[in-house]
Amino acid sequence: MAVIADFAAYPQWATAVRSAEVAERGADGRPSLVRFSLDAGMIKDSYGLSYEWEDSAVRWDLAEAGSVISAMTGGYSVAEGSRGTEVTYDLSVDLRVPMLGMLKRKAEKVIIDTALKGLKARVEGLRAQAAAGSTQRDEDREEGAT
Repeated sequence: MAVIADFAAYPQWATAVRSAEVAERGADGRPSLVRFSLDAGMIKDSYGLSYEWEDSAVRWDLAEAGSVISAMTGGYSVAEGSRGTEVTYDLSVDLRVPMLGMLKRKAEKVIIDTALKGLKARVEGLRAQAAAGSTQRDEDREEGAT
């Protein structure tokens, strides 16, 4: 959940997100309103999402509509599975511009696939960095012991 809550890093792994700024935090310190700038090819927009957090899940709803995005709801849920961490992502988006149902479903699929692949790559990259740092600290300790 830490990677999901790190909105400042979204432009590094969520390809269409140009910026993400935490505008408000809840009593628990977690982001409750985040403003995004998006450039997804045909869809360029700025909007705000309100967040509700649980231990292993987060849900969002559109709090500040953009010029193109008129509705958005979604969420992530995270659970430990037999093969590691399993992430479920759902998203529903409505646009002010007319779009055929087939094109809308394809766009949603691309967004979901991109988000999951980006999230996975980000988590794996952070794990690799942590492992490399741990290995370096072990090597430094060994040098100091000799």
